[in-house]
Amino acid sequence: MTEEFDYVIVGAGTAGCVLANRLSADGKTRVLLLEAGGSDQIVWIQLPIGYGRTFFDRQINWMYDTQPVPGLGGRESYWPRGKVIGGSGSINAMVHVRGQPHDFEDWAALGNQGWGWDDVLPYFVKAEDHDLGEGRYHGAGGPQHVTEISAKAHPLSRTFIETGKALGLPFAADLNSPNGEGVGIYQINTRHGRRASTANEYLRPALRKGGVTLRTKSHATRILFEGTRATGIAYQRGGKTFEARATREVILSGGSINSPQLLSLSGIGDAAVLKPLGIDVLVDAKAVGRNLQDHLAISYFYKTRVPTLNDELRPLWGKIKAGLHYAWNRGGPLSMSVNQGGGFVRSGPDAPRVNLQLYFSPVSYTQTPLSERKLLNPDPFSAFLLSFNSCRPTSRGHLQITSADPFEYPSIQPNYLSTQLDIDEAIAGNRMLRSIANTAPLSDIITEELVPGAHLQGDEALLEDFRNRADTVYHPSCTCMMGPDPATSVVDARLRVHGVQGLRVVDASVFPTITSGNINAPTVMVAEKGAAMILEDRASHALI
Repeated sequence: MTEEFDYVIVGAGTAGCVLANRLSADGKTRVLLLEAGGSDQIVWIQLPIGYGRTFFDRQINWMYDTQPVPGLGGRESYWPRGKVIGGSGSINAMVHVRGQPHDFEDWAALGNQGWGWDDVLPYFVKAEDHDLGEGRYHGAGGPQHVTEISAKAHPLSRTFIETGKALGLPFAADLNSPNGEGVGIYQINTRHGRRASTANEYLRPALRKGGVTLRTKSHATRILFEGTRATGIAYQRGGKTFEARATREVILSGGSINSPQLLSLSGIGDAAVLKPLGIDVLVDAKAVGRNLQDHLAISYFYKTRVPTLNDELRPLWGKIKAGLHYAWNRGGPLSMSVNQGGGFVRSGPDAPRVNLQLYFSPVSYTQTPLSERKLLNPDPFSAFLLSFNSCRPTSRGHLQITSADPFEYPSIQPNYLSTQLDIDEAIAGNRMLRSIANTAPLSDIITEELVPGAHLQGDEALLEDFRNRADTVYHPSCTCMMGPDPATSVVDARLRVHGVQGLRVVDASVFPTITSGNINAPTVMVAEKGAAMILEDRASHALI
């Protein structure tokens, strides 16, 4: 069976939901949105603190594993990615971070005209319905709500901020302002105590208007072409194969793993990889799946003499109290992420710009393996955690398909810690966490460093600990990177795939370099800007 639409979008994740809304807004345009996963109407998705239960649920999670990583002592890294309406925005920690202005200035400097800070800021603003209200740097009335939790954050988050200030770190009242350097409280994507994913904020209003057809449990297997023009998508649903034709454009929004995988399966990729798998090469695009970047973090755990969120959520009576609070007014700890305090700081006075992201969570999990950690079952004692990651790591990894079977997972090699800069920043970050923990007022409440433990001293020992324990912050990006040169990039500055027509990629895979911080908000921005460019080209009758 073949159906026809104006646009066919692959992936109802963070970007795909935005695109479906914006492209169908005129009430006339027909959009098909294909999603390999199923419904996001699950309590552990919609309840903000419930995301800990989604990391190992194969019903809503691709559950990837990387290849052994040399920089991590040969360990594999587990990569949860959303296989559900809303994509990874349905299983993430909801932290709303734009990144630093220089991130986008770097994008433009790489030859991507129209992607500097002043170019992208209007799209960040357009997306927002922000608690801070409308202003030069924030928006009100946009689709996605941004919640300011400063007044609701755990009191220890303030202790963390005061400690940062005592160390000489700036205080950032708004970590999403252009001058957001310093320590502060993170903003999060919730609305009335419920997850404000793009599925809830963009897609559902579009579905109610009727311009969008959503197909779940629909796994895209191949892009259809007539010559070098993309004309549709072949997909499997319920064991049957279907085709959907696009009269205008095909748009890939599968994310940094699935988008390059689908390009490769469709003959757009490195010929040296595709030919041995029996895939006919349409475009020898060596950059597909290359340039992979991700944030790598480690946590230090501290036992305290004062109550933490552990004391509220561990006992049965605490769970009941938190549940009643949430049921009464959608408030309390169940309505928030556990990532509350944090910030963007320089590792030292010689650092030319922000290079470390900090996290402070008034909760800890040291007595259970990662696969068993539930955010409602923390340690049975008072404790918190401090974490950091390098903002702009320079290590580049890759992924590539190993089979022509679209249901086989690709091989993923993140190449963490493969540059000296990343190693140096790992050492600097370890020092920063220890400095914070050893500074009052935080040091006044700490009774013990649980992990890695005070016995571990010196840069060499702490770097070895970093290699043994550090892991992804779930921010894979750059695998279909944007750039002017088809030899080194996959899409141009209008997100059009080099070498073909009628095909774009709009998701985090097009980032030329990873941004400084959580990547959900920049992905929304890319989708907003991508939708605007698609509509501009349509209005001008430009052929892509």
